[in-house]
Amino acid sequence: MMYSLILVRFGEIGIKGKNRSDFERKLVENIVQMLKGMDVRVMRADGRIWVRVGERDNYAEVIERLRFVPGIVSVSPVREVPLDLEEIKKSAVEIMQRLIHTSRKPVTFKVESRRANKQFPLSSPEIARTLGGHLLRHIPDIKVDVHEPDLVLWCEVRANEAYIYSEVIPGPGGLPVGASGRVLLLLSGGIDSPVAGWMALKRGAELEAIHFHSFPFTSERARQKVEDLAKILARYAGKVRLHVVHFTEVQKAIRQHCPEELSITIMRRFMFRIADRIAHQRKALALVTGESLGQVASQTLESMYTINHVTTMPVLRPLVALDKTEIMRIAKEIGTYETSILPYEDCCTIFLPKSPKTRPRVDEAIEAEQNLDIESLVKEAVEKTETVVFQRETESF
Repeated sequence: MMYSLILVRFGEIGIKGKNRSDFERKLVENIVQMLKGMDVRVMRADGRIWVRVGERDNYAEVIERLRFVPGIVSVSPVREVPLDLEEIKKSAVEIMQRLIHTSRKPVTFKVESRRANKQFPLSSPEIARTLGGHLLRHIPDIKVDVHEPDLVLWCEVRANEAYIYSEVIPGPGGLPVGASGRVLLLLSGGIDSPVAGWMALKRGAELEAIHFHSFPFTSERARQKVEDLAKILARYAGKVRLHVVHFTEVQKAIRQHCPEELSITIMRRFMFRIADRIAHQRKALALVTGESLGQVASQTLESMYTINHVTTMPVLRPLVALDKTEIMRIAKEIGTYETSILPYEDCCTIFLPKSPKTRPRVDEAIEAEQNLDIESLVKEAVEKTETVVFQRETESF
């Protein structure tokens, strides 16, 4: 086996002071859950997290799963070598040959070394020079470049063995899921809200989602699309509880009793009222939306202020400063984009006014809602809400 050990790096967890151990423990729990059923052992040692891969599983499959664990900055497959210089040289050549076998041009490299075991006869610079010279003699078409190399070969000399590695595979970064409390994501079928949910997961939030469904004005395929998005987010979260609100009666009431130009504002205020109610039931501490400042009529500052007025719960908007191009790039990276662009309508795209008000005031919204039985509509929508739980499907990796 080329590699039997995987080094897991984490970023800001390392500066959590007295709380660092709790964050590390949570990250280890999440890694264990992600690798459940695989022939691995997860360990904490030397201020790092390590995953030992057994004979039954391939390290590449383990790494593929680790790429979906928030809190992990990067991972590296590591070759363990006995504390023998000839063995270290031999392994360095094998790893370098494996890395460059597909390259059709000269490859530049440098060797970085760290000697934690001071009994080893060579110093760190001597190890780097020795391995570098050995690689140049045994592999054609490679050159040393210490400033901007194509490859960096690391050699760490520890107490009982040396670790050699080169590949650094990025993870999501951030904090481990479950370290920051529970939030409720307003999940539509669009591009933005799944990205917002992923960003909340990346900040350590435990995620639940709420979706507003307006059957028969929106189709069952539109609902299926949202469920598919929830499944994708569950790859990162481990589990996503999706609350599907039957929103048809609310929208019909708004259309019948409210000025058309304010219908989007009133609809969003109802969404926040219902989400607030369900968030309290589920002990969530904040709402999360995919709003980006100025993107559409309901996302101007005046609209956000007027819509926010119906809840005292914190509303997190992770995308507020991103433009559409940035949001689409992230959506493609996390795997939600292709599902989000499927052409099924959602409740936000039906009953669209010709000229929505972009700068609504709170007093205007309150006046527009005077003919609505707000409490009855909210209560009925909450009572009819369906809940579906999506678990991570490991076969999807």
